Formats: sequence, structure tokens, C-alpha cells
Amino acid sequence: MNSQFKKGVIELIVLRLFTQYKLSTFEVLEKLRDPLEVNENTVYPVIRRLHAEGYLDVEKKELPVGAPRKYFYATNKGNQYVEELQKDWRMFVETVDHLLGEKDE
Repeated sequence: MNSQFKKGVIELIVLRLFTQYKLSTFEVLEKLRDPLEVNENTVYPVIRRLHAEGYLDVEKKELPVGAPRKYFYATNKGNQYVEELQKDWRMFVETVDHLLGEKDE
């Protein structure tokens, strides 16, 4: 898959996952690794930035062994932002399809 295509949409996909589920960073990576061929160097910085910007909150859960695990989820601000991103994405795809002749005029 073309890496330039992926760059603009990873943030949307990651944030959308967090609107649906509480997930650890590892779980997000597992969901995206095969279908989008991404790695932790792509996903983890996006999660850190979304958290720093207030789009994600975190819940720590104690485990029987080892350090507590962090589970992220979308805040109200994150839910609103993902709706904006999805609208922008749909408009972008429709425009590209139109320019490529994929849609009837």
C-alpha cells in the first residue's frame, strides 16, 4: 500500500478506534498492522499527540504481573474531532473520485 496515502488517514482511523473501544497502544497496533502495514513508529506518536491535544484520555489497569497497562479512549473533544475528520475525509474521497472519473457527474 502506498505510504503517502496512509499518512493522512492514520490519525482518523486511530481516533475512530478510540471512540469505539478502550484500547492499549499495542491493541491498536495489532488492529492496524496487517491491513495497513503500519508499525509502532507510525502509531505510537499519533496516540501520544492525540492524548497531548486532549482528544484521548487514559485509564490505567493493574495487572497481576508487571506494570499497569494504559487503555486510551476518546474524550468528548475527541468524539467531536473525529466527526469533523470523517466529514473532511468523505469530502476528500468524493473529490478525488470525481477528479479520477470514478463518479458520474
